[in-house]
Amino acid sequence: MYWLMLNTLGQVKSSALWLRRLSTAKHLPVLTLFTKYPCPLCDEAKEVLEPYKHRFVLQEVDITLPENTVWYERYKYDIPVFHLNGQFLMMHKVQTHTLMKKLESIEEKERPNQR
Repeated sequence: MYWLMLNTLGQVKSSALWLRRLSTAKHLPVLTLFTKYPCPLCDEAKEVLEPYKHRFVLQEVDITLPENTVWYERYKYDIPVFHLNGQFLMMHKVQTHTLMKKLESIEEKERPNQR
C-alpha cells in the first residue's frame, strides 16, 4: 500500500511537472480542478471560470480514478477544489477575487522590468 501511495504521488507529480513545462512555454499558470462525475458544483465552477480561461491552463483531475486515491481521500467531501501551480487556492466554489489576485501576482512576476 505504501508503494502504491508513493507511485500515485509520483504520477501526479510527474503529470504536474509536465503541465508546468507546458504552461511555462505559454507563460500561463496551471489551474487544477479536483472533480468527479457527476459534480454539478464543478460544472457551475467551470462556467464561472469561462471568461478567465485565457489566463490559465485548466487541468481536471478525476479524484475517483484509481491513480488518484490520495486526492480522493483528501477532497472527497470538498469538491470542487482548486490548486494554482500546485498550491491550494480555493474549494467549494470559485472565488473570483482570490483567483484574480493570484493570477495578477503571477503575471506581475513574469513581466520584464519596465524601468
